[in-house]
Amino acid sequence: MKVIICGAGQVGWQIARHLSGERNDVTVVDSNADLVRRATDTLDVQGVAGFASYPDVLERAGASDADMIIAATHSDEVNMVTCQVAHSVFDIPRKIARLRSQSYLNAIYADLYRRDHLPIDVVISPEREVADAALQRLSAPAAFDTESFLDGRAQLLGIALDEDCPVLNTPLRQLTDLFSTLRAIVVGVRREGTLFAPEPGDQLFAGDQIYVFAHTEDVNRTIEIFGKVAKKQERIVIIGGGNVGLAVARALENRADRVRAKIIEKNRARAERAADALERTIVLNGDGMDMDLLMEANIERADAVLAVTDDDKTNLLVSVRAKQAGCPMAIALVNDPTLAPMMGPLDIDAYINPRATTVSSILRHIRHGRVRAIYSIGDAEAEVIEAQVLSTSPIAGKLVREIDFPEGVLVGAVLKDDKVVKPLGTLRIDEGDIITLFAMAADVPEVERLLQVSVDFF
Repeated sequence: MKVIICGAGQVGWQIARHLSGERNDVTVVDSNADLVRRATDTLDVQGVAGFASYPDVLERAGASDADMIIAATHSDEVNMVTCQVAHSVFDIPRKIARLRSQSYLNAIYADLYRRDHLPIDVVISPEREVADAALQRLSAPAAFDTESFLDGRAQLLGIALDEDCPVLNTPLRQLTDLFSTLRAIVVGVRREGTLFAPEPGDQLFAGDQIYVFAHTEDVNRTIEIFGKVAKKQERIVIIGGGNVGLAVARALENRADRVRAKIIEKNRARAERAADALERTIVLNGDGMDMDLLMEANIERADAVLAVTDDDKTNLLVSVRAKQAGCPMAIALVNDPTLAPMMGPLDIDAYINPRATTVSSILRHIRHGRVRAIYSIGDAEAEVIEAQVLSTSPIAGKLVREIDFPEGVLVGAVLKDDKVVKPLGTLRIDEGDIITLFAMAADVPEVERLLQVSVDFF
């Protein structure tokens, strides 16, 4: 599979890392020669320095026989022109573009991306991905990370364990006996900064961050078993009224359960635009760092604060201030992944990394064979893969306990005959079942072999 990735920033580099690790022929293009050098030095990829939209640059990158192009530079216009050149000059079959500007994403202009206009097969919007991630976090306030699988019928929850967690020091196999009707399974544990897939005899300790797969109906019960309180979010304060804050507020207004939201936006023109676009949301013009303004927004009575300005440090400091003022939950938008270890000491409950959400979204669209969904955990340390079991797969017709999974792989849930079932050792995996797997990064190629997805991977 020959792929050209335009843009060697964090998003492009992460996608190149994933695809080159799966033995694809990857070429990275960027106008910054240093970024290209970093990619070629650290990854098994080729590199071309130059502007991605120039036909001669794409030709040097091997566009004449490429299967796919991913345009993820910092410029929407460069990404769009790159896809047009890829189509018109080189006839590249599949084109993916990252577009930030909401004007390009308006539904009434959706015809723009048809093959006879501006041929882009998949448009990825970082702002929309981040807004969706924020809404996911708000829907499971006790979890620091969450993602839906199996058409919304199962959920991956990231839960930080405290001293008062009632199931500490209990072997995981014993949890299965204690809560036999609970459709949930611990698939990953991060302890002292290291992520691993646990064994049945492993115990959980205070300070662990665990990843649990749970049936959607059992999410609240799962959260309570691990010592958290499942609380309904009724009052939300959003710091930042840009595209992300506006999209979250709109979604909250459209919910059936009445959620009261307030937005604090520093830029007056942006605040007025948000106020015009929203019906029930109160918009305050001012600095979210201002304690008096936070008190005016009744931060002490809010269920959660969501800090989504375009400045990481502002988001972190506002979250800390809101928590000090009595807000029980803080979610911060953080672009710089090196700031992630500060979340615990700063008592910030959850963070959203736009690059990670964008990478997950692009990978999900790339892997459109039998892989239905994919979610990247941490700094690409592990992946959760949802895939359909083929008749040619080595796991078809076997019991879960008979399958020779690598040590870093655990089954999270199985959709069988339209019903989500817990993956006990006695469960038989059949052709057509949808299976979700937690896999450490090094074990992803073996998972793909077991699922037999490489044949029609793209």
